[in-house]
Amino acid sequence: MSAEEPPPDLKGKLRALPNAVGEYLHSIPDDHPLQIALRTYALSISLSLGPALVPFMTSPKARRDGWTRLKRILGRELGATGFAFAMTAGVGGGAFLKEVFDVLVLEGECPRLADDRSVHGSLRAKVIGWLALLKESHRTFLANALSSALAITLFHRRRRSPVSTGPGTTLPLTPPLYGSPPTKPSLFAGRPSITLDLTLLLLVRAMDALSQITIQKGCEVLEKNGGVDGQEAAQKRRHLLSMRLDALVFWASSARIMWCFFYQPERLPRSYNKWIMTVANIDPRILAALRLLRTGDWSYRRHHSAQPDLVSSLSRDLGYPAAWGDVTRLPPYGGPEATAVWREMGVKGRDGIGGIPCELVHANASGGSCSKNVSLRGSQAFASALAIYLPVHILPILLTRPRTLLRLSKLVPILLAVLRSATFLSTFVSCIWAAVCLTRTVLLARLFPWISHDVWDGHFGWAEEGRDCAVRPAEGDQGMLA
Repeated sequence: MSAEEPPPDLKGKLRALPNAVGEYLHSIPDDHPLQIALRTYALSISLSLGPALVPFMTSPKARRDGWTRLKRILGRELGATGFAFAMTAGVGGGAFLKEVFDVLVLEGECPRLADDRSVHGSLRAKVIGWLALLKESHRTFLANALSSALAITLFHRRRRSPVSTGPGTTLPLTPPLYGSPPTKPSLFAGRPSITLDLTLLLLVRAMDALSQITIQKGCEVLEKNGGVDGQEAAQKRRHLLSMRLDALVFWASSARIMWCFFYQPERLPRSYNKWIMTVANIDPRILAALRLLRTGDWSYRRHHSAQPDLVSSLSRDLGYPAAWGDVTRLPPYGGPEATAVWREMGVKGRDGIGGIPCELVHANASGGSCSKNVSLRGSQAFASALAIYLPVHILPILLTRPRTLLRLSKLVPILLAVLRSATFLSTFVSCIWAAVCLTRTVLLARLFPWISHDVWDGHFGWAEEGRDCAVRPAEGDQGMLA
């Protein structure tokens, strides 16, 4: 046996190590801090390292630097300031600290702690006594607050290249306004926060948690004062209030996010803008026209636009006459005059109403049919949601407990959760498009033809439609607040 070879007993121990680790992981419960940390790291590394490696594997240009670029990617994602490690520190660290706090509290109940007179013991006794005075929910909050602070610190220590804010810089999904003066730097200009999307997510979750705590405390009072009948009434009331408050929190969050997406996308994280844009599948030129309507730089009534070719170029790209997007020719009001304009321009199915033709708003989705557009948008959103939610639900289990997927009793609830989430998202998208079509084409614009399409297509139209229909799907799915 050479000096470099390990002894036979060490070889056997090394071969048996994976089995021993696997048996240990299967022996500890799913809510153990180690299990939570492993699941969090597995999911986080798949979400961060996977997209980072895709360009390297598919693009020859990305592979030009070879191993240097690969080492940079792996060092960034696998390092202590990477997404996976920071998320594990935040989620798994909170569970670990909570376990430590509980152990210390149990230790404080031991009589021999009172006989410990050393300086270290005295300080430790004070800490344990303080923890014992806290409620379990408060200890949980403290543990997660400390671990979250560590995670945020790791996120912000990650080096990022500065973002240019010069006059030539344009916001994502926001075409430049020709002839308009450069915008002044705002509070959100410059280096964007890399934790803004997580902040929005946690804010919504915190609002939901606070509302649930308020409901629970109020119903506990009713249960104490009402006997058996009071307990049943309190449970029904708790269920009803939970549903309504969940819907209210979702509506308030979605309304603000959708308003910012339409009119101030720079206030949202880029990931939010990209995600909403992908699901909505709307042409950026339509969004630019909506923003011009809000600022008064586009007006049906005045036949004026700061970008005259904005919607006309969209019309040409879709294969329609450029006049269909010419604001100088579009009718601002409904009635017989609008019908005459449409017949002259060759637009069908829009008699009696003004505004941009539905063919341009729908783009290549469905032509001028609003019902077909709603159905097609919902189907596309459902397919996109399945492609996203299926890995999110399956991957953590596949990486940590793969044998669970072989049991039908466990697999069916997972698939039902995926279908529920996808159905929720597709319903949300369909509701928004249905509200848009009902407002500007099918119902309201026909009932009130004397109201200008500056109103129907302005910020009292599209954004409010998003606000109104945001609460509808929320009532059917209380688990998708974020």
